[in-house]
Amino acid sequence: MNSPVIPVERVIGLDAHPDSFTAGVVRGPTPAAAIVEKIFNKLPIGQLEKWALTHTTERDCVVLEASGNSFHLARTIQALGRKVLVLESCHLGKLKEGHANNDKISAVRIAKACLAGTAKSVWIPDPKTQERRDAFHAHRKAVKRATQLINRLRSYLSDNGARLEPGFDLQATEAIAGQLRKLRAWTPRQWIVVEGLLMELRHAQEQHRHWSSVIAQDVASDPLLLSLVRLVGVREIVAFAFGAFIGEIGRFSSPKSLVKYVGLNPAFDDSGEETWHGGIGGHGNKALRALVIESAQSILRSRDPLARWGKKLLARKGSLNLVVAAVARKLVVAVWYLMNGRYSSLQTIDLGLKAKLGKILAHIEDAHLQIASLTRRSCREQMHQTLLHGRVYQLEPPRRFIPKARPGSVAAEYGLA
Repeated sequence: MNSPVIPVERVIGLDAHPDSFTAGVVRGPTPAAAIVEKIFNKLPIGQLEKWALTHTTERDCVVLEASGNSFHLARTIQALGRKVLVLESCHLGKLKEGHANNDKISAVRIAKACLAGTAKSVWIPDPKTQERRDAFHAHRKAVKRATQLINRLRSYLSDNGARLEPGFDLQATEAIAGQLRKLRAWTPRQWIVVEGLLMELRHAQEQHRHWSSVIAQDVASDPLLLSLVRLVGVREIVAFAFGAFIGEIGRFSSPKSLVKYVGLNPAFDDSGEETWHGGIGGHGNKALRALVIESAQSILRSRDPLARWGKKLLARKGSLNLVVAAVARKLVVAVWYLMNGRYSSLQTIDLGLKAKLGKILAHIEDAHLQIASLTRRSCREQMHQTLLHGRVYQLEPPRRFIPKARPGSVAAEYGLA
């Protein structure tokens, strides 16, 4: 959203680094009329709270650029009763001086960008949502690292004439080392390289299993996130990603605003005589959009009514990418209604949903179940009860979200049956 007009006495631009911060105190209604009252240059970051209490008031607005520690600093300043905005770094980067730049110039530039009202402010996530974002990014990095190491291992084997059979699963277990040993007569130095790659791969896969278990456990214990798995194409990773990036669903006033946040509204240019319609890749939350696109592709491979709708659209339009985006958009709209509780209650757990819950439970490690004082059987029963009774729904129009076939079935939730 665009930053609102702020009825404050002063705007204080804060250019923060891991160990220091610079603050520019600006007073004035517009960037042109603004006066720089004072600049605090390169103060230790540990003095931020004391500085804010001494040199700012409740009528001031502190503005930061979105960067590594900006959300933590924003929450710290908010706890002191100060107004805080975090501005999108992409816009501020375009305003950077080409001939000179330092922390003092950056602090004043941040403050004046806020006064101009053209810079977009970003939502400051609460601590729980921030923790979920950290866990999600750690999981993504573990997946990427494991994939990279598998490709490196395959490449090294291929370079040395050791070909793997199609479908060979390179899971770093004790048995895999023996199988690779038999592929050819390795020299001692070559085998040292193979063992090193297997060691790295084993660690990356352990990290992947750990974060998958953390995410599955969080989804299984949260009624809101668990309710999202009712939707076809949504399992624990996608549900957790919605919780991590959306946070409080109330900040999206309509399904259209959530679709825009994800980045599933196509770009267009209708200026002048020419009209241009582009794709969906240049805006929105890339990580969340990628997962929703994968969900849409899995939906099209299923027998869900939404898949039948997508295939009919494909027959008319002839563009698979367009159909995938359209199905993804419908899925995001369904997520908005479901997270707001404007949905039908779940009456029974059908076979498809039972199988999905079983896969989620399979990702939870025994250690995480023991921390929660649960067995696998009790965790499964808890998930069933949470889906059936964990949330209160208030069904409202539009009618397309009212199930027509089996009440409470996953497929019928889209209203396309």
